[in-house]
Order: sequence, then C-alpha cells, then structure tokens
Amino acid sequence: MSGKMGKHFIIGTAGHVDHGKTMLVKAMTGKDTDRLKEEKERGISIELGFAPIRLPSGILAGIVDVPGHERFIKNMLAGVGGMDLVLLVIAADEGVMPQTTEHLDIIKLLQVPQGIIVISKIDLVDADWLDLVEEEIKEAVKGTVFDGAPVFRVSSTTGEGIRELLDYIDQMAAKMKVRPSTGWPRLAIDRVFTIAGFGTVVTGTLIEGKVKVGDPLEILPKGLETRVRNIQVHGEKVNEAYAGQRVALNLANVEVEEVRRGDVLTWPGRLKPSHRIDVKLQLLENARQLSHRARVRVHIGTSEILARIILLDRDELNPGEVAYAQVECEEPIVAAKGDRFVIRSYSPMHTIGGGTVIDANPAKHKRFRPDVIEALATKEKGTPEELVIQALGTAGAELLAHEALAKAAGIPETELAPALESLKKAGKIRVISVEGKQFYISDDKFQQWARDITGVLEEYHRKFPLRPGMPKEEIRSRFFPGINNKLYNAILQVFEEEQKFTLTGDSLALFGYVPRVDPEQAKELAAVAEQFLQGEFQPPAWKDMVFTGKDMDPEEVLNYFVNQNILVKLEDNVILHRDVFEKGKQKIIDYLKEKGEITLAEARDLLNSSRKYILPFLNRLDKEKVTRRVEDKRILYK
Repeated sequence: MSGKMGKHFIIGTAGHVDHGKTMLVKAMTGKDTDRLKEEKERGISIELGFAPIRLPSGILAGIVDVPGHERFIKNMLAGVGGMDLVLLVIAADEGVMPQTTEHLDIIKLLQVPQGIIVISKIDLVDADWLDLVEEEIKEAVKGTVFDGAPVFRVSSTTGEGIRELLDYIDQMAAKMKVRPSTGWPRLAIDRVFTIAGFGTVVTGTLIEGKVKVGDPLEILPKGLETRVRNIQVHGEKVNEAYAGQRVALNLANVEVEEVRRGDVLTWPGRLKPSHRIDVKLQLLENARQLSHRARVRVHIGTSEILARIILLDRDELNPGEVAYAQVECEEPIVAAKGDRFVIRSYSPMHTIGGGTVIDANPAKHKRFRPDVIEALATKEKGTPEELVIQALGTAGAELLAHEALAKAAGIPETELAPALESLKKAGKIRVISVEGKQFYISDDKFQQWARDITGVLEEYHRKFPLRPGMPKEEIRSRFFPGINNKLYNAILQVFEEEQKFTLTGDSLALFGYVPRVDPEQAKELAAVAEQFLQGEFQPPAWKDMVFTGKDMDPEEVLNYFVNQNILVKLEDNVILHRDVFEKGKQKIIDYLKEKGEITLAEARDLLNSSRKYILPFLNRLDKEKVTRRVEDKRILYK
C-alpha cells in the first residue's frame, strides 16, 4: 500500500446485539472481525473489530465493527470516535431494539457526520413485514443524522443488496472532504498488544495530523516518551499515516504494561492532561434529572473516566436541557477543545448525555458567576479575534508566542495569522519582537501595565526625589515575574518609544523625569560639590559630611551626585569630583605617553595626593582599561 496522501475515512457500524453487524462487515470485506474465542463461542462481538475495505472506485477505507450488547457499550463508545460514516444496522426480524436506541443517542451526541440505514437479515422476513420495519425505523431516527438517510435492505447470507450498498458508500466517499493532515498528530489508543521481535504495538484512528516512522511521540496522560518504529495501515507497512486512517504503530522504549486503551499519542508537549474540563453539556430527553456533583462515567476518545459534573449556573439539569459545566475527573483526562464526549450514569450504566469540550485545561470556577458563563460562551462561540483577546487576557503577565497563543485560544494556527493581522490593524494587540520571534499582548493589558507602573513610579519619585528612578528589577519582580531578561528589555523599549517611561542605566523613571531639588537643597548641594572640587586629590571624607536640608540623607545625596555624574565613588569613603577625576586621568595618560610607565609613588606625587586616594584611583583606571598593571608599575592599556 502506498503511504501517499489520499482520501482516508472510517466507516462504523452501530446497532443492537445480534442484528448482523459483524456478518455485514464480512459480506462487505470478506473479513471476520470477531477475533476473540469468547466472541466465536457466543456469536456476539465483545471487542472492537476492524477491517479494511476497497470500494469499487479503488478508495481504501477502514471499517470499525462495534459490539451491540449493552454490557459492552463502553467498547462501542471507544470505536465511534473518528467515524466519518456510520451504518445503522437493524435486523428485519426484530426491528428497533433497546441498543438500537442507545446507539442512536451516542451517534447523535458524538455528532458523527453521515449515516446510512441498513436493514439486515431480509432473507428471514417477507416484503410486507420489511415495509413495516422500515417505517418503524424512519420514525425512530427522526432528529438524528439518519433522518432522511438512504435505507438499504441486505442479506449477508445471500449477498442481496451488498453491492448496491457498497456503490452508494463509494459515491459518498467521493464527496467527502479530505481530513487535514497538517499540524500535530493525535491518536486515541483502542488496542495495545505485543508482537514477538517487535515489541509494543498500539492501534487507533488517527484523528488529525500525520505520523511518520521515526517521529518522537508522547503517550498521555503518563507522559511516556516513545518513537515510531513501524507503521501499518490496513495490514500493510507504510512510512507515513494520515488523518482518517486506522493505524497500527510499533513503539520503541515502552512496555506493553505501560500503555492502555484510552491513552493518547501526540507530539511531545502538545496536550496537557488535566483533572477538569469545561464543557457544554446536553442531557438526553429520556434521561433522568442530573444533579450538581452527580458522579458519572465520561467517555472521550477511547477512554472511560469517572467524574463529577459541576453545574455552574443551576443545581439540576433537566432532561433535554443544555448547560455549561465543569467536569471534575477522578484521574487525568486528555482532551482538546472541540472534542465530543458522552456521559453515562455511574450505576446502573445508561447513556444520559454528552457534549463538547470548551476548555481542556481550565482553572476551577466559582458557581453562579455571570462572568464565568460569559467567558465560556466566548470560548464556545467566539470569533478567532475574540478568542485571541480572551486568551491574552487570561495569560496574566505572560506574553504568548504564535504557537502558544493558538493553543491557548483553542484555534488552528492557520486561523491565527489573519486574526492577529485584524487585531493589529484595529489597535487591539501589541507585538513585542525579540530576536526575530514575536510575542503578543492585548493593548488593554499593555495600557494597564503602563497605568500601574506609572502609579508605582509616581510614588517612588515622591519618596526618593534625588534618585534617577526605580531599579528596573523591582518593576520586573512586581509586574513581570517569570519573563526573561531579553523580553523584559524589549517591553521597556516599547514603553520608551511611546514616551511613557525613561530607562537610565538600570533605573526606570517617568518619561522626562529629572531628580527634583528645591532652592535650599540646590544651594547645599552646590556647596558640597565645590568642597570636592577644591579638595582635588585630597577630598573630604564623605562620612564627615553634614547635611541640614530636607530629605538630605547622606546616602541619597551621594547616589544623586554619582547618578548626576558630579562625583565619582572609588571606594566607600574615597570620592572624587568628576572634573578632578578626569583631570587626573589625563595627567596619568600624558605622563605614560612620555615616560612609558608609572609607579604608585610617582602617581601620588604627580597628583599631589596620598596612597589612600591614589591606589583606588589607579585601580579604577585599570578597570576602565586606561592603564594596565605590570608588577608594581602601570602602563597604558593600549
């Protein structure tokens, strides 16, 4: 079989036990899908059966034969996910039966897109009876995908009607849309076994994407890392498999005991298991009233998980009603937005409802909160633009890159680009670029940051008027925890470009802010600066300075002088006037140009100073790469 991209789809069966589903599949494909000894002995399907079918046009499809007995409904549910077309099989000699109805409910809840009605075992009844059975069926399927669907009368024993059924399926297949195989793969595992010499093998329907030999994959919810050794599609070895195909994957680095039905295979990091999901839940018309915190069985993909239903805007859900709910699971659940699911009562087990996943990794919600319901409605029905804004709004201080934003918004990456372009034109989002990678934030959040930071800086400037600004790391820890340094600096750059703030060294200030001094402070500061200027290389000790003006804390004043580039702090108590420092530096440079080297004593005499000041001064020149120390002398750095 070719591994080339083509049309791939899955046909499924549904119907009451012993209504001829497995015999129908055998008549259509030539293969018996009953594979267990118990199935052979009892004459009923217990597990899922699978068979490939080559349609008259050459299209190759897969058939999933599900069990009909009420005891094996959970196995039936594991097979329905991923079906493109379902054959509702009803025996002519029995008509609509209890599992027919339950299977109809399940197909409706899971929204299988297309259906065909097949009346089987027609060789056992006369024509008049057949007409009555068909009328009964048409009445029973009203309001489902089978309402108005074609009806085929077949006998798997004689072969009557089988060819016509296959021809019609072929016509439907030609019109079916090809499932997109772009993006990441997802496979819900329905069988796990081992083959001698190969190891662990899993099977399932590839729901989306494609998978290749050698691909690294993750098995969820356990998070096991694996790799695809081999791929089979319909029993033939291929190098690639595509969405809509039944596949068998031979996996490396995992034991058969580590994997089970219900696990999900995907690219590493693409899905995150959770103990809760947000859903739109519908209760069947024939179900009993469902109470808040009712314990149920949730069937999603191929998994069955015990959970409690948290009704968010009511205490009971009546038959036929629809409501938003949060499902609290007793073990991790792996889902994606848009997944369909079915719920069954805990005991006795009956199908009672189902719905759609709205958020696969939500926070825990408070009940009876209008804002929660409104947010869920947006997640369910919102446009891509609305979903992007919502995702950015709930991201906190985190900025989201393209891939993460698509995941958070629950939309395909193909829909994200036009949504972002539309939002940028409307001025509703900001783009922060770091090394060619773009990060997104809502304009509302950006402006809120600006307002909040402005308030903090105003208070800081009032409290510390002599400082150039607030240390930017303090701003970062308060408003941008977890954001890396490059992204943080890029955000500050945008703030500067928009003249909201000024970054001076490592300090952030309001745009245009300069340290404020009143006339009395200015007079005292000028006098202090003059003392250091006149002191040259024998300056006064800072610890001996006395200040009388308002807010003239010695440490604050020193920092002010240093930040204003008036004084140079060499050591804790060794401080020079900037003009004195620069004048001394030039004298050293001129001396070295003439003499080539200078000792500490020569520098001391040259600058009329003492060792106390000259040693830290020369060390600073070394640090600034003006000079370089060689033994006990200095030479020019270059």
